[in-house]
Amino acid sequence: MTLAQKIEAPMAADLVARAAAMIPVLRERANACEAGNKVPDATIADFQDAGFFKILQPKRYGGYEMDPEAFYEVQMKVAEGCMSSAWVLGVVAVHNWQLALFDPQAQEDVWGSDPTTLISSSYMPRAEVTPVEGGYRISGRWGFSSGVDHCEWAFLGGLVPDPETGKPDFWTFLVPRKDFKVLHIWDTIGLGGTGSHDVTVEDAYVPAYRTHRSKDGFASTNPGAKSNPAPLFKLPFGQVFVRAVSSSSIGALQGALDLFLESGARRMSNNSFASASGDPDVQMLIAETQSAIDEMKTILFRNFAVLNEAARKGESADLETRLRFRFQSAQISGRCCALISRIFALSGADAVYRGNPIARAFCDIHAGRTHVANNPNTVGRNVGGVMLGAPNTDSFI
Repeated sequence: MTLAQKIEAPMAADLVARAAAMIPVLRERANACEAGNKVPDATIADFQDAGFFKILQPKRYGGYEMDPEAFYEVQMKVAEGCMSSAWVLGVVAVHNWQLALFDPQAQEDVWGSDPTTLISSSYMPRAEVTPVEGGYRISGRWGFSSGVDHCEWAFLGGLVPDPETGKPDFWTFLVPRKDFKVLHIWDTIGLGGTGSHDVTVEDAYVPAYRTHRSKDGFASTNPGAKSNPAPLFKLPFGQVFVRAVSSSSIGALQGALDLFLESGARRMSNNSFASASGDPDVQMLIAETQSAIDEMKTILFRNFAVLNEAARKGESADLETRLRFRFQSAQISGRCCALISRIFALSGADAVYRGNPIARAFCDIHAGRTHVANNPNTVGRNVGGVMLGAPNTDSFI
């Protein structure tokens, strides 16, 4: 009996329920998470026990191979309790999907002896790459490797000339822990618990099979396609990854709204000595935030329904659809920033204290907006240009 045959995948609703049950303890751990610049080991263990890292993992290594909607729904629910924890879950767990795109030997290197092994990343194209027989030697320093303290491997970005065009092409290099050093420099005003430290590599050898080209991710011509033939692994890399760094903002906004509703029902205005729940600005903000969250989730699930249907047919969504979906993901953090800013402003003076969960959500959501994938401006300009007849300049779709 194979490992895949031993694993019985839970229902998506069961996974979401497990995440919902964690919200109280995640809120209790939030201060320690932020102060320690690291998601607590107990939280990572809880995620492992709940099966969250298996959602997008190949069945042949004990994973569930579920549709991405289930994964993002779990991530958003976790973010209601702690956005740093949800951010690390999103980024690290989505690597279990990306590893399935690599050559089967790379997957065996990571998961052969322990399929619960985790991978961090920094896709900044910082690698100094030297081709050698059988692979490459790389050196460099990369920033923002979220959750790296929990991981034994890392995906690191670099540029390699395309043999056909000679132009730089983005590649991902898979490197074991023995070949990289973690520099604990993470000290931020938001997402402090993600522990997104720098990593360095000095002249490490990376065999060719432990690399992945962005062109293959774009065209779904990945080396792992034969060993992992499920439609899940035919989805475009750019569509899957960007949602892992935008969806936690939706969950954190929902968590802040829930706390705002609880406090608004009992908080008295310092100006009128009346209940804050009677403030028309508060009432309008609640309605607008609830509606925006519903809209952003609906678009997320609709978009992946379209992408999944195409993948099941062995096809890929057309360019304009992928560009639009990419832009809709990039818009999320900015929309959440605007709404959490209003919630923070109407939460009263208590919200300025360190440790206030609404203040933390304010900082975390704004920190998430700084991720390059959450910048709608460059994405939007490309989308508008393509609609006006210009060539597409973004392969990360």
